[in-house]
Amino acid sequence: MRFMLVVKATGHSEAGLEPGSGWCRAMAAYRDALAGAGALVAEARLLPSASGVRIAYPVPGGAPVVTAGPFARETEPMAGYLLIDARSQEEAMAWAMRMPDPSGHGEGVIEVRELAEGEQGSSLRDWKAMAMEAELLDQMEMLKRNKNFC
Repeated sequence: MRFMLVVKATGHSEAGLEPGSGWCRAMAAYRDALAGAGALVAEARLLPSASGVRIAYPVPGGAPVVTAGPFARETEPMAGYLLIDARSQEEAMAWAMRMPDPSGHGEGVIEVRELAEGEQGSSLRDWKAMAMEAELLDQMEMLKRNKNFC
């Protein structure tokens, strides 16, 4: 089963503040442990929501509404994610519990979500999951171009 460990944004991540070098070493060790166990599928930190755009469909069949970031913290923007392979939700949670404070400054929040796969996500996967995967790939490309992160 695949799980996404969604790292929620904080005031520090939204301000673009980098965690210290100790945090970078701790996260590198965590990623190495995941990779060594064969559990790490993908991971990335996201730029602050000020660099993003939100497209909403408030009315069924209506025109989309485009809003440029930054987004209010109440909307819980993402600061990053890890996509992992785990045998169960308990194992995914155990990996999440091993992650250092994801913000590096306190207030970090990790949401553990299982990906819809097979019969469970057949109709949903057709457009929602593909859109999510495309968005994540776009974010990964953007992060590769901007190498000013740990």
